[in-house]
Amino acid sequence: MALSSCAAASRRLLVASTVAPARLAAAAAVAPALHQRRLRSTAADEKLLLPPMVYISGEEMTHYAMQLILKHWITPHCNTRNWEFYDLSCKARDDTEDQVLTDAVSAGSRVCAIFKEPTITPTEVQRRALGLRKAWGSPNGAMRRGWNGITISRDTIHIDGIELGFKEPVLFERHAVGGEYGAGWSTVGKGRLMTTFFPDDGSSPTIVDARVLDNDTNVAVVYHNPLDNVSDLAHHFFKRCLEARVVPYVVTKKTVFKWQEGFWTAMKDVFDTHYKAQFTAAGLLRATNGELAHLISDAATMQIIRWTKGGFGMAAHNYDGDMLTDEIAQVHRSPGFITSNLIGKTDDGFPIKEFEASHGTVADLWEAHLRGEETSLNPLGMVEALLGAMNHAAEVTSLKSPYTKCASASEVTHFTSTLRHALHAAFREGQGTRDMAGPEGLTTEAFVEHVGERLSEYLEQADNGIVKDESVQPVPVLQNVNEDALREMFESYDTSKSGQLKFEDFEAMLVHLGIAPKKVIPEPHGEDVV
Repeated sequence: MALSSCAAASRRLLVASTVAPARLAAAAAVAPALHQRRLRSTAADEKLLLPPMVYISGEEMTHYAMQLILKHWITPHCNTRNWEFYDLSCKARDDTEDQVLTDAVSAGSRVCAIFKEPTITPTEVQRRALGLRKAWGSPNGAMRRGWNGITISRDTIHIDGIELGFKEPVLFERHAVGGEYGAGWSTVGKGRLMTTFFPDDGSSPTIVDARVLDNDTNVAVVYHNPLDNVSDLAHHFFKRCLEARVVPYVVTKKTVFKWQEGFWTAMKDVFDTHYKAQFTAAGLLRATNGELAHLISDAATMQIIRWTKGGFGMAAHNYDGDMLTDEIAQVHRSPGFITSNLIGKTDDGFPIKEFEASHGTVADLWEAHLRGEETSLNPLGMVEALLGAMNHAAEVTSLKSPYTKCASASEVTHFTSTLRHALHAAFREGQGTRDMAGPEGLTTEAFVEHVGERLSEYLEQADNGIVKDESVQPVPVLQNVNEDALREMFESYDTSKSGQLKFEDFEAMLVHLGIAPKKVIPEPHGEDVV
């Protein structure tokens, strides 16, 4: 599958007209009939014609793994001719003077459904090693600005039958704009520092801060937190918490940083006006005395470690959200087990959603791969992102461009849910990557091929109307287990040396460990028991 070249990345694509809110309702009304029409038109085709989507590729190990996934999971069953591909590798950005990033952002604004592989933000050392003309900055800032970023949704990923960190879902909203990430700074000496605000209306300026710097060396930093879109973040957050039936918390450091009060106030106003009654009726405020709870960021760091049952959601400023979701990822095993979805909107209010993994390019495995060594990359986070983008693309098409010839939302959802089922079943049955299945786990390539075979089998079963019962009980994932000691322990109870425990061996083991269930001795009747 060829990615867009520099020339292709910068060419002008036909721009689909944006849809006003009033037209969205009309489009939604005719969508079901059109879906049926598309269903009939694609039924004769061998592959599912997927709706338009922007695919942004990166580099290193995650790019290699995604190319395998496209080859074995997507293209055998789907036609991706409606997808637009943009190469955001360091070399492509360097060769085009970052025009490819501009084009990718423009395409995302038009298509509104984006999948992004992890990318590199090169250091000066990497710039020299890669032969780049400059160390290009992170593309995330341009994307968040270009797509009117509101929030970054980061949620725990769960696999039925496998216990990870949190037992129930944890949702998080990280304000997508403002804070330290957009800061201006300069290294200065002794002197006076003044920050002044000049209103657009021409009224008198306001001195925000003035201070004397008495050190020989200082770093002066200026940033701000936009608040206009916090109400959008609040609606998104509370709707998701209601749907997932989790308890919402707003996190700030407003007791010390007084300027954070506005974020809390905006969140609480939306909650009290639009959602409090619904949360109360759902019984989701019992633990918070019937009110929207506020957590100081220091307390949130401790509660995340303690609340391993899950079942909660948090919303926070940009930087706090970044740090706290890293902590959630570690409690829930690793960054590969949480999502990272940027939520923005077009100028006329239509949702833009960009889906990516919350981890990087996994450079250490890429270096091992280049040395010819075996690797075992778990692609779960990237695949969840890809499936989310595909589902959103189908929803967008059904509303914005219902006459587009492509698969319906129900057809796409059937495929993505079947793929997710095949992926999760492989992990559950011990045929996952080595981080989940231990040393006997599959390599990167073998795992992708195995899931591809499962997917083909499951899709064929679905076409033939076969429903497979795979009800499961949670199985703890092996973590920090001394397998040599475990094998020695097993062999000590395996008296027949057959590799299987007889009932008598099993009974002896439980008695020795002190965990054998005991008989219930009935109490005497008609007597006082002393």
